[in-house]
Amino acid sequence: MSIQSPPTLLELAGCILLSDKSRAILDLEDLLTELFPSLFVEAFSRGHTEVLKKMVQAWPFTCLPLGALMRKPQLEMLRVALDGLDMLLAQQDHPRLKIFGKPTGHNRKVLRLLQLDSVQKVEVHCTWAPSTLAAYAPFLGQMRNLRKLLVSQVRMPAHTSPEEQEWLLSQLPSQFLRMDCLRKFCVDAVLPLEGHLEHVLRHLKTPLVALSITNCPLSDSDWNNLSQCPNTSQLRHLDLRYIKLTNFSPEPLKILLETDASTLNRLDMEACEIADSQLQAILPALSRCSQLRTLCFFWNHISMSFLRNLLCHTARLSQLSRELYPTPLESYDAQVPHYQWLHIVPRMSTQSPPTLLELAGQSLLSNKSRAILDLEDLPIELFPPLFVEAFSRGHTEVLKKKAWPFTCLPLGALIRKPQLEMI
Repeated sequence: MSIQSPPTLLELAGCILLSDKSRAILDLEDLLTELFPSLFVEAFSRGHTEVLKKMVQAWPFTCLPLGALMRKPQLEMLRVALDGLDMLLAQQDHPRLKIFGKPTGHNRKVLRLLQLDSVQKVEVHCTWAPSTLAAYAPFLGQMRNLRKLLVSQVRMPAHTSPEEQEWLLSQLPSQFLRMDCLRKFCVDAVLPLEGHLEHVLRHLKTPLVALSITNCPLSDSDWNNLSQCPNTSQLRHLDLRYIKLTNFSPEPLKILLETDASTLNRLDMEACEIADSQLQAILPALSRCSQLRTLCFFWNHISMSFLRNLLCHTARLSQLSRELYPTPLESYDAQVPHYQWLHIVPRMSTQSPPTLLELAGQSLLSNKSRAILDLEDLPIELFPPLFVEAFSRGHTEVLKKKAWPFTCLPLGALIRKPQLEMI
């Protein structure tokens, strides 16, 4: 009699994720890459047709293991997988186009050979001068089905005249008028954006679902116009990391949160240098963001009294499952550098639907001995939910194992759960 091998941690995670099919379908975009193969096999074996079809369309690898599934003669599920491939091809969902390094004439020759109207994602990761970006802008205008555009590291040469600067900055936004499908717009360290954000957003043809402006200087007019643009009225993800907001009025952000209250599910304001008084002003609007699932405020100056007030407001948000805050200023030792410790605070309220990572953590702890043995093979993204689950359930041996892969432990977050024995 053969002895069946126990399931791996990833296989266990796949099993628990499929226990809620509708949630698995909704959260595929946020699913760990490592979980795709095990979840795919589980969906195939259990006959979860809708999950399987969506997984084929969201598959993050270059190969799909259909051949390996021939050992399991389920023709109906093979047909579903092939249907998913047909839908993928019908959408012309080509791999994202990434540009690294210094742009060259060779790059432009390659772009002329591509079927650009089928490209859906473009990421530019290199230091560009605006003149170079202007030269590439017509190619972007041909990407009529582009859904996501990320541009990073753009700097204006010191010798550029004001007239030339205005002309260069008009080239990219003018191409937005040809993009009927652009829903995600991300800029990082685009220094010439200062004073021109309203001009950029005004040329968008469709409302955005994701807006990310990071590491960019903004003017007062940029900040004030952010909430007045019709294309920011349906945001699901707003990312303002490393935007210095110290001297800005909180009113535009308050208005933007009120406008997006029914759609916003992620707000990231890491290292915005925002003060308690500014945050206090946006709390009523923040507490009305009923779909919010992730909230990040770390690397900001936050006092203990404000943190308590903030937690009282966010406690009303039933969908909120992950909150990230800095340690309050009062808790710093005089000899400890600011922001050395971060809090990762998963909300364990029974009213909140668990995230996929939390579900995976719950599944892994159903077999404590196996969880201990396999910690070294655990994807690092699963450590935080597993740690909180182990703490909450009193799994001392799992908690004690020295395998934590990060530079800090979220002990501060556990103050909400005063179990001194576990601490």
